Amino acid sequence: MNDEEERCFREFVAARSPALMRTATLLAGGDTHAAEDLLQTALAKVVGRWGRMENPEAYLRRVLYRQQVSLWRLLSTRRETTVAELPDAAGREDPTGSAELRIQMRRALTRLTARQRSMLVLRYFEDWPEGEVAELLGCSVGTVRSTTHRALAKLRRLVPELDPGAATRGPEFGNSPSEVWK
Repeated sequence: MNDEEERCFREFVAARSPALMRTATLLAGGDTHAAEDLLQTALAKVVGRWGRMENPEAYLRRVLYRQQVSLWRLLSTRRETTVAELPDAAGREDPTGSAELRIQMRRALTRLTARQRSMLVLRYFEDWPEGEVAELLGCSVGTVRSTTHRALAKLRRLVPELDPGAATRGPEFGNSPSEVWK
């Protein structure tokens, strides 16, 4: 890598790290440390090909997703461990209740499988079509649809505010998980 490519890589990382870290955190189920490891591994794999890519961000995201898929395939025989509960946000009043919804959503995401989280992130956070998700994850479009359907149903059971028919939902809450994640 020459000096110009290194400078471009550093600028790219500085500019796109927050967005990439959000995606990695969602893929890792809210585990910030695992997300940092995931992003660092993806960046290490991309740096060697930096000067030869047409669309570096698309390539990096593909490496990020595939790295996560490889990880959950390795861990598929193990049970997923849950993290300790998030600290209470005492003293920080949120009049809209959106902070509480985000906390509930994060807790609910940890109860999904890594495959379900990956598909929800790709479909609703990254807004990818089902065909591209299927191609990236190496499964059929039907599998993407059924897994996404089951994952959304489970999220709606765990976080009733996401259910479009819930009577308790206020007008500030939308039906899409992507609105809560941002």
